Amino acid sequence: MWMADLGAEVIKVERPGTGDETRRWGPPFVGGESAYFLAVNRGKLGISLDLGRDREALEALIRTSDVLVHNFLPKTLATLSLAYPNVQELNPRLVYTAVAGFPPGPYRHEPGFDALIQALGGLMAITGDGDRPVKVGVAIVDVLAAWAALAGTLAALLSRTKTGRGQAVETTLIECSAAGLANVSQAFLLTGVEPERRWTAHPHIVPYQAFPARDGLLMVAVGTDAQFQALCSALRRPDLATDPRFATNPDRVRNRDELVELLAKTFQSRSRAEWTTVLKGAGVPAGPVNTLRDLFGDPGLVGRLLVEVNHPTVGRYTSIGCPMSVAWPPSPLPPPRLGEHTDDVLKPLGIGS
Repeated sequence: MWMADLGAEVIKVERPGTGDETRRWGPPFVGGESAYFLAVNRGKLGISLDLGRDREALEALIRTSDVLVHNFLPKTLATLSLAYPNVQELNPRLVYTAVAGFPPGPYRHEPGFDALIQALGGLMAITGDGDRPVKVGVAIVDVLAAWAALAGTLAALLSRTKTGRGQAVETTLIECSAAGLANVSQAFLLTGVEPERRWTAHPHIVPYQAFPARDGLLMVAVGTDAQFQALCSALRRPDLATDPRFATNPDRVRNRDELVELLAKTFQSRSRAEWTTVLKGAGVPAGPVNTLRDLFGDPGLVGRLLVEVNHPTVGRYTSIGCPMSVAWPPSPLPPPRLGEHTDDVLKPLGIGS
């Protein structure tokens, strides 16, 4: 979908009869389509092919395409003769992008699903509170893998302009999950100490977490010592700024519990809106923990990201575009119905009636 927003003609290939599994991932369903399918298929042409039987059509598409993207297991690739050496013979300029669950090794033949990968890949180990690990509320590893695949594909296309040849690009869910741990994984690799789950708090910066205000949660993100001093001034607690326990960020991390307890009492005295105004006025990053209604009701946050789509059965609805300025305006092409563009795509290739 992001490739389509960047200007590519994207052809989604689905199996006849049943199509993409995400068509049935719901409710909610609107106009016969699942919200899940609508979320990730805007901008694509949709064709229906039996990859085992419709070999002529498949090979014609491979020969005329710049990029092939798949997430097949190795055994399926072997059955369909779709491994990179096979398609390279058909089109040496093809960029072959594979998204797998696991790298070569003992897990290679196992399917990857986001919730499982969050468990195996460390995200659940650091997300939650105390002894209660939780998964992120969206399939975040799938999204990370999509960004990695997009970056690798674009790099391979750039390389092709220099070499004239395509190449194989691969990313895996488990490696994207591990790489996404960033500073937390680096701290573990240096010390061998397992990180604690800290609800909304940051492991290495204090105060950098949500606090209960009078009417809900307020996120405070103090990233520098100067911002901490500004926070103390805004809260009318200058004593905290001069307290040696809290003078620098390492001091505040060491004395996290004491500082958080003191701040929490203060934040409970006013509403989130009041605190947001006060703190932002003092140069302290802060704001409410938004609901989705709050988020999508604030055009200052996401206004330029939204795209209006006209779908033949769903009607007119709002969706999300690729969050890169070079992708604006995003493709307004609605997610395809199963097999909707099969004839339109294949006839110019001399396939079909």
